[in-house]
Amino acid sequence: MTTPPAGPMLIPRFYVRQKITLMVNQYQILGANPDGSEGPLLAYAQQKRMAFKELVTFYSDESKARPVFSFKARQGLDVRAQHDVLDEYGRPLGFFSKEFGASLIRSTWHMSAPGLDAFGQERRPVIAVLRRIWDFIPYIGDVWVPFVFHFDFVDKASGAPVMTSERQKAIRDRYTVTVADQRLDFRVAASMAVALDALQSR
Repeated sequence: MTTPPAGPMLIPRFYVRQKITLMVNQYQILGANPDGSEGPLLAYAQQKRMAFKELVTFYSDESKARPVFSFKARQGLDVRAQHDVLDEYGRPLGFFSKEFGASLIRSTWHMSAPGLDAFGQERRPVIAVLRRIWDFIPYIGDVWVPFVFHFDFVDKASGAPVMTSERQKAIRDRYTVTVADQRLDFRVAASMAVALDALQSR
């Protein structure tokens, strides 16, 4: 018996916290308490490094016993690859891709879900340029600098806010994600938020 697709999973605010290990990047997706503090674990993501075709699986908890959604690249080793977001049964929820040409100066992403077509850019063009200059300066580019950059996604048709991802000042990458559009499923939003960290340098 095939499980019927559920409606959009709506979570207006959550947090993404990166955990750095030797062979994989790991991310905790945490809910937001009413007072704004970090709440319960909503999902746990793991990204294998140096994979030919990008695949990030989100689990219900850190035991990794139950995968609940994922995103997967359609092409291998391609900075313009489209990534499909899939539910736990492999059914499509949406997709996203990096706009390579526009991202040479200011990182730009395309994100789509049922009834929704959005694009997102780094909020501060000056920070975007500084990050790129820093990477090209010999010797200095290898020095880690915690540039604080944020992304704003808007509806392509109306320009209305869809989602923001704001990086917090911390040694490890931490983000506050706010979803303003009820058409955006949490699983697509969480996938996009993790990709903004995991795939940003691609």
